[in-house]
Amino acid sequence: MRPADGIYLLLVLTLILGLVLLVAGGEALVRGAVALANRLGVSPLLIGLTVVGFGTSTPELVTSLQAAFAGAPGLAVGNIVGSNIANILLILGVAAMLSPVAVSRDAFRRDGGALILATVATTVIVVTGVLGRVGGAVLLGGLIAYIVVAYRMDRKTPTPPQDELTIEMPLWRASLYAVGGIALTILGARFLVSSATEIATAAGVSDTLVGLTIVAVGTSLPELVTAVMAAIRKQGDIAFGNVLGSNIYNVLGILGVTALARPLEVPAEIANFDIWVMGAATLILAAVAITGWKVTRGEGAGLVALYAAYIGWLAATAL
Repeated sequence: MRPADGIYLLLVLTLILGLVLLVAGGEALVRGAVALANRLGVSPLLIGLTVVGFGTSTPELVTSLQAAFAGAPGLAVGNIVGSNIANILLILGVAAMLSPVAVSRDAFRRDGGALILATVATTVIVVTGVLGRVGGAVLLGGLIAYIVVAYRMDRKTPTPPQDELTIEMPLWRASLYAVGGIALTILGARFLVSSATEIATAAGVSDTLVGLTIVAVGTSLPELVTAVMAAIRKQGDIAFGNVLGSNIYNVLGILGVTALARPLEVPAEIANFDIWVMGAATLILAAVAITGWKVTRGEGAGLVALYAAYIGWLAATAL
């Protein structure tokens, strides 16, 4: 084996290690966070929207911050845009194929509307070509307002969640899971960003393409694990709320925090194409949700097919 081949193999192994740590960290964080939330007596949907949705988005947050400070704006922004596309088309699609996902009308009017507004606001900022501190503050302010409204509305009619894996977990163990999960996601993100950037440079591929594909799917693996487990347990509120919450947090929280910490120039390919794919995916999510107020297996298969077509287009245009 030539030295260059050995270095490339090491980078690939580091990339895989980063993905594994992200999945393990996301799983630990979600378990700990859900156990803590169970003690508050809030509904499964609110847990999916906030604790689980935001918790599973921690890898995206850490990865985008790492990429921004590493001077890879395409990776930082592409990770978020690509993750939102993957959450809707791939993750919700797979969950619905396993078990149809029920959608609450009242909850979707509030949270689906919030996601649409967040997507519109993000698109307006992204197409300017710059993610500055003002735009970041606007996005982050929107996230805070959303959390306050969702919490107040949900507390009026609380429904205690029942999760056999976490409801009996002691407080100290739940806290340990949450803290340990955060540590693993930070370490995994560091490995993932560094190795993905080096591989892209060596292969002559843009960091934007890597962010939209490998890194986006990799950081979305905790959402995939959560959605699949929720679908298997027939907990549609958790599965659907997880996707909504993660996407809202991605565009308002992660882009907001990243822009405040390190203003970024948005790569032209994202502003001209991928941000519009994210918007289209969000509208498709709304369409499949309100038709019968459930995401059927057939609709799930259609979502996955659309994601395959999107990845195919990215691959074809990169050649």
